[in-house]
Amino acid sequence: MNQSYESYTPADHQVWNLLFERQINKLPELASKAYLEGISKAGFVADHIPDFEQELNPRLQALTGWSVVGVEGLVPIKEFFELLAEKKFPASTWLRNLDQLDYLEEPDMFHDTFGHVPLLTNHAFCDFLAEFSKISLKYIEDESAIKMMQKLYWYTVEFGLVKEDNELKIYGGGILSSSGESEYSLYSSVPARVPYHIKEIIATEIKIDEYQKKYFVIDSYEQLFHSLPEFEKVLEQQLLVCQ
Repeated sequence: MNQSYESYTPADHQVWNLLFERQINKLPELASKAYLEGISKAGFVADHIPDFEQELNPRLQALTGWSVVGVEGLVPIKEFFELLAEKKFPASTWLRNLDQLDYLEEPDMFHDTFGHVPLLTNHAFCDFLAEFSKISLKYIEDESAIKMMQKLYWYTVEFGLVKEDNELKIYGGGILSSSGESEYSLYSSVPARVPYHIKEIIATEIKIDEYQKKYFVIDSYEQLFHSLPEFEKVLEQQLLVCQ
């Protein structure tokens, strides 16, 4: 579907402005370098919602060959991975209202664009997304495999941390678009922060209605890409056990 950019109201742009300013003021100390560089490369600014076709996609296409496609909301998992395998990132076109600044039951445009799109300017991260999606499509008919795919996506793309210059930084879009979890993920004494490990990720349950109790830390985005053969091997082993 198209973004229908002209349908956004002044109130929508105000919400984007409030959310953008709130996060951009704190993230320089919290977010990964690749993400912060991606904010500028993607052309995100505070005063208006990004226009996918006119502003965002030409920049992404020139940088990594990726683009953003508008969707009404959550898409079926097979369609989701098909889009990613084609280097197309699905982003909701609806935006939360002023009463929903701090909590939503499902991702909106701010989460999808501000949280995820900046890293679509990073080649290593994009390589990981595309290859992960191709692997996932091979096993998309198996419910057990889908659960393992969801866990890897959840604990990397949504809620991942990265070590940069011996400091923990955020790269997961679910954290970056959340005012509260941005600081909690790095500074709270509650959650565990453990090295990236495929088997442990697959054994860890997903928390969808509260802040995470565990975050997995990568050393680089290249590490994500190079871990995918292991992920596929573990996935196949687990499926054999389930048979």
